[in-house]
Amino acid sequence: MSQISIRQAHLDDRALIRSISERTWPSTYGHIISQEQIDFMLDWMYSDHSLEQQFNKGCQFYIASIFNEKGVIDEIGFCSVSPEENHAHKLNKLYVLPKAHGTGSGKALLNKAIEVAKAGGSSSLFLQVNKLNTAYTFYLKHGFVKESDFKFDIGNGFFMDDYVMRLHF
Repeated sequence: MSQISIRQAHLDDRALIRSISERTWPSTYGHIISQEQIDFMLDWMYSDHSLEQQFNKGCQFYIASIFNEKGVIDEIGFCSVSPEENHAHKLNKLYVLPKAHGTGSGKALLNKAIEVAKAGGSSSLFLQVNKLNTAYTFYLKHGFVKESDFKFDIGNGFFMDDYVMRLHF
């Protein structure tokens, strides 16, 4: 089994976070939403300005790394978690490069988000996941429960059509 390490990201990791997003979104969302919506959302969520605002508002980002076959560390995924109201934290993002699926890095990032939420005094972690995203079953497998459906107008004629899921602890 490969050794996965998780480190806290900093503002100077914005290019890495954006790069992982750009390499992950086509395979995650390409069959669900248009390329135009993918481009719009990547710019909306992962521009330098947007990421800086997220960091400044208290979002904590974490980077997953793994040793590749040459013994070099590859940075393969990230998550973002933030404190919210009612003793809850939100898992804002969790993405792992397609080449790293099955390595346990997604589970390691999820566990880090849970650890951060618990340390922050929360009694639950919630998230939004696109209704057609295969990650939905990943979250079910890890104890999350679907709470509601959520359709959110994000502008430019685009919508996010998600489930809200929650894990209580």
